[in-house]
Order: sequence, then C-alpha cells, then structure tokens
Amino acid sequence: MRDWIARTEYARCDDARMIGFAGLGIMGAPMATRLLDAGTPLTVWSRRAEVCAPLAERGAALAPDPGALFSASDTVILMLRDEGATDAVLARGTEAFARRVAGRRLVVMGTNSPGYSARLAGEVRRAGGDYLEAPVSGSRVPAERGELVVMLAGENPAALDDVEVLLAPLARAIVRCGAAPDALRTKIAVNHYMMAMVAALAEALTAARTTGVDLAAVTRVLEASPMDSPIARVKAAKLVAGDESPQAAIADVVKNCELVLAQARAAGATTPIIDLVASLYEATAASGFADADMVAVARRFT
Repeated sequence: MRDWIARTEYARCDDARMIGFAGLGIMGAPMATRLLDAGTPLTVWSRRAEVCAPLAERGAALAPDPGALFSASDTVILMLRDEGATDAVLARGTEAFARRVAGRRLVVMGTNSPGYSARLAGEVRRAGGDYLEAPVSGSRVPAERGELVVMLAGENPAALDDVEVLLAPLARAIVRCGAAPDALRTKIAVNHYMMAMVAALAEALTAARTTGVDLAAVTRVLEASPMDSPIARVKAAKLVAGDESPQAAIADVVKNCELVLAQARAAGATTPIIDLVASLYEATAASGFADADMVAVARRFT
C-alpha cells in the first residue's frame, strides 16, 4: 500500500492531470498499454491483479480499489464489460458515488444502452463531474495497433477537446457525435452493419469451403475488391485458419445485437437481416461458444 501511495503522489506532483483506467480485459489492456507508451501518466485498477502487472512494468501506478483509483485521478476512463460493472466501480447508488465523480471527468468507453448512459450522465453532472461517453468501433487487434474508431459525446466543449487529445493514441479517427447518448446511438448503428457483415462473410467462406472453392483465392479477390476492409481481412484470416481465439467474443456480440434490436424496435424500424443474424449469434452462444470469437458463428453453417 505504501508503495502505491508513494508512486501515486509522485505521479500527481509530476503531472496534475493523472489519468485513471479501469477495465483491463480484451480491449482495455491494449488500450491502457498504448496510453502508457504515449507517455500518459496512468493509474490502473482491475479485479484481476495479475492483468495489472504488465502495465506496472511500463510505469503505471496500481490502485488497490476503485475508490483509490478515483482519488488518484482527475480523469477516469472506464472500459468495463457492462452496466453492472460500471455501477459497481462508480459505487452508484451510494454516498461514495458523489465523492468519486465530483470535480472529475468520467470517460465511459464501454458499450452500454443509450438510456443507461443518459441517466448516468445526469447523475454525474448533478454530482459536479463531467460525463463523456466514448464507445469504440474495433476489436483487440485494432486496439493493439491504435486503430480504433472512437465516437465521442458530451456537453462540455473544453472536456471534449481535452479527451480527444487524451484518446488520440488509441484511434485511427475520433468522431464527435453531439451530446450523450448520441455516441452510443452511433455505435449501435455501426455495430448493426458490422455484425451482419461478419455473419455474411462466415457464411460465404463456409459455403465456399464446402463447395471446394480455393479459399486463398477467394480472400485474395476480396482484398482486391471494393469489399475490402480491415475487419474483413482479420475475420477472413481467422475463418480460413479455424482460429476462434477471441478478439470480439460471441457473448459480447449477442449483447450488441440486443442493443441494436432495442434501438431499432423503439424507432419502429424494419430489420429482417439483423433479426436473423442475432438469432445465429444467440444460437452459437447457447451451443457452448459464448467465449469464442464472433467468427464462431460459422458453426451455424456446417
């Protein structure tokens, strides 16, 4: 504990804008690593202490608990799995919540529902903090390469400017979307297309393999065509190799499908394609592959 306090106090004296980061999973760990490598003074916390060790070796301070993370930081980035995890780290619904967010900038980068984000934004503002949402498009490999697309929303122009600079090492592009929760609404619209695209790619390559077409030739044609994209290249390579190690897990895709369907149904949109795609991902998860990469949806076509 003394070591953590000493390192944190030193970091805050060295740079008054100490950044906190919670959520060191498939996406969060490479994101935090890129921030550290860019020279960002970072304090990190995770329920799994072992995932903090590589970041500590790069110079991160380690917080023993979420309260200490907020105490050490002026801006806190949350890249947490879901709304429940976010509420727990914020101590939402308790007296500690106001102490954690007052006078701080909260940057929520996880994919939550727009309604949740709007309610949380109001609570943070009433407690005296700045709330920004910054969901990302991309998976583990783009996170490692600093090639995510960040959708940024908030009400404080100065905070938006500062956070855009802060997140630059993570991103190929940062797109401002207005006030929260419009960044999440944008992310949901983008995910709608992406999840259908990967399912279609999985179906096409599985059918090609079944009919004896040379998959190497198919992928070369795709890469030379207008259909080429970074995610198509990554997912095609995984499909050809039978590699289901997670970059974007099926369980997360199922959650994102639910958000897409909820947004579309609330607006009265007609969505026969994503209705079918969602059922395919759900069936893949139910058959025991929830933790596999989203390319495991190809199992529904064999």
